[in-house]
Amino acid sequence: MKISIITVVWNNAATIKDAIESVLSQTYDNIEYIIIDGASTDGTVEIIKSYGDKIAAFVSETDRGLYDAMNKGIALATGDIVGILNSDDFYINSHVLEDVALAFEQSQCDALFADLVFVHPANLEKVVRYYDSSHFSPEKFAYGWMPAHPTFFVKREVYEKYGVFRTDLKIGADFDILARFLYTHKISYSYMKEVLVKMRVGGVSTSFSSIWYNNIEQLRVCKENGIDTNWIKILSKYPKKMLGLVKR
Repeated sequence: MKISIITVVWNNAATIKDAIESVLSQTYDNIEYIIIDGASTDGTVEIIKSYGDKIAAFVSETDRGLYDAMNKGIALATGDIVGILNSDDFYINSHVLEDVALAFEQSQCDALFADLVFVHPANLEKVVRYYDSSHFSPEKFAYGWMPAHPTFFVKREVYEKYGVFRTDLKIGADFDILARFLYTHKISYSYMKEVLVKMRVGGVSTSFSSIWYNNIEQLRVCKENGIDTNWIKILSKYPKKMLGLVKR
């Protein structure tokens, strides 16, 4: 079973090495690593090139945003399973992908997901929030809640059958693709009761304006996928998120 991992990056020389090293250090030996760069100018390209043929495919060119770049990576992927690792994130240990492969073999599911932890960018051992995906069910999309996307692995054939990331959404395309796969098309899935990814706090979706816009896009996605929701339901996820600050 080949696993394709896609990392999308643009001007992130400060952290891209951590992401790359966490993939290349995996004990699982059938990995295809694809990096899509948005024509970085800060030294990111030079860091990536220093790994030579350890990177299966590397593209550096302008794009139409994060989700367009992810779609480029998916188009290049040849693995049976596809996972996406953000350039600010890294796998929590060296046997994550070995565990993922075993879980797919045992469950025979179309997709799986797990937990992640948010860590302080200045101290990667300091957990500031725990993202628990264990209580997920497709009905939770109505409440603006989804499994931790960086821990989401899915058979490549699912992308081929049901489509890739929407580029008309600025922040909510990950919510949309999970809603389409898990709610609308009802693909089979499994939950792994472990932390797979460490994510640095911060990023494009953490400002107040971005959070508000993300809620608007989630409402739109729910409506387009026939998910019964409203503002009260969507905003109700925030008290539950606060529980993640306790479970650390």
